[in-house]
Amino acid sequence: MKILNATEIRLWDQYTIDHEPVSSINLMERAATTCVEWLKEKELLSHSFTIFCGKGNNGGDGLAIARMLAACYCNVQVYILEFGHKGTDDFQVNLERLHHSNVDIRFIQSEESFHQFNPGEIIIDALFGSGLNRPLDGVTAKLVNHINHSGCRVVSIDIPSGLSADQSSKGHIAIKANDTLSFQCYKPAFLVAENSLYTGNIHILDIGLQAAYYNSVITANELTDAPIIHSIYKPRNRFSHKGNFGHALLVAGSYGKMGAAVLSSKACLKAGAGLLTAHIPKCGYDILQTSLPEAMVMTDFNSSFNTKIEDDLLKYDAIGIGPGTGTAPETTTLLYEIFDTYKNPMVIDADALNILALQKDLQKIIPAGSILTPHPKEFERLFGSSKNDFDRIQLAAEKAKELNCVIVLKGHHSFIASPDTKGFFNNTGNAGMATAGSGDVLTGILTGLIAQGYSSTEAAILGVYVHGRAGDYAAKQESMEAMIAGDIINHLGNAFLEISLYTTK
Repeated sequence: MKILNATEIRLWDQYTIDHEPVSSINLMERAATTCVEWLKEKELLSHSFTIFCGKGNNGGDGLAIARMLAACYCNVQVYILEFGHKGTDDFQVNLERLHHSNVDIRFIQSEESFHQFNPGEIIIDALFGSGLNRPLDGVTAKLVNHINHSGCRVVSIDIPSGLSADQSSKGHIAIKANDTLSFQCYKPAFLVAENSLYTGNIHILDIGLQAAYYNSVITANELTDAPIIHSIYKPRNRFSHKGNFGHALLVAGSYGKMGAAVLSSKACLKAGAGLLTAHIPKCGYDILQTSLPEAMVMTDFNSSFNTKIEDDLLKYDAIGIGPGTGTAPETTTLLYEIFDTYKNPMVIDADALNILALQKDLQKIIPAGSILTPHPKEFERLFGSSKNDFDRIQLAAEKAKELNCVIVLKGHHSFIASPDTKGFFNNTGNAGMATAGSGDVLTGILTGLIAQGYSSTEAAILGVYVHGRAGDYAAKQESMEAMIAGDIINHLGNAFLEISLYTTK
């Protein structure tokens, strides 16, 4: 799914008006109808509604929703922010229509106009839409704070008022919605952690905007969805053998951190790698051979951490390094040696990223096409701090191009930055995956996919998606609180089954 910014969304509206054709007021009517249908589906029409409207088209949506709710015999009050101007044409049309209903309409000019909320009522926020480009202040800011302290369920239309659709709103005052009813596609603001307190549950409603515009527009970023995943996924030929699915090498583990090697190794094989060799310190030999008999094990001369690989690296189709390795000087030297010898894409995670952060010159010799998988703190250590999530995402895109690699900036909607500057936000996973070892599992999955012949960008998109989808299955069975990283591995089969069944339809 393409992610459109505010300008692109406005152009999509206008394209629909011009080419359907449909009047702007009727398009507004369509949007309002879809919102009311959502409220009906959620069985919320037994509640009283207080609707706050600005005088732009978002306020026009709110007025139309108020009229439709009144027609359903709901108890509705409308409060309009009075700025001394008439408002947009469509706002005025809907205000005139609302005057013919029994809805109580009031105007807010100061704090004295604020009212006390009743328990159980639902607030609909239609103050400002995605066109907002400045922070809220004055009476508007105070009204938003008043709503946020109401204790009521808040439903925002289009976007919570106070948030910018495609720029950082960090530190700004904004509505804290329980639900956001947005139209047609995700907005960038919905995909960053800094807005998570404001957006609540996001529901994308189809209001029938013309597909021709969507198909023609080229966007910087996309949200991974079923069509993207199924275009990447490679079903297996029934005459295949293990040699067709690659030989992966994982360099992982150290004394006290052998669990990371076990998790990444299991995930690599469960992701479909034909063969796996795990290079580990001697202390982990019995652990790995016992816990994963399907893996081949190559031990380091050192008993506690990895120092040197006495093997031909070029025979491996993919190498993953970092889970639990530590950052000892000898392990740092090993990373230099691997980069100097192996020129195919690698998966670089965890302590290998910490080494890259400490040894900046190593970044210049990362094999082209490699996948780096930092969480925000690791990303900051690698590339410096960012003022906000939007700046961090932009920096990830720039660094992916500069280093000719793929960067997976991990988070709820992990951002995948490819060297060609195309970005992808992942749309699977849950908070239960915020647990020790989850990143090690992802490293194994990505290494296994590259070994099978997926390109780095394909492996990152598919791997992050499958990792999250397995986590979703695990959460359903275990709960988010009780989930551990091994549960994600145990549900990789369900994730792949879901993809393969859809692909064969």
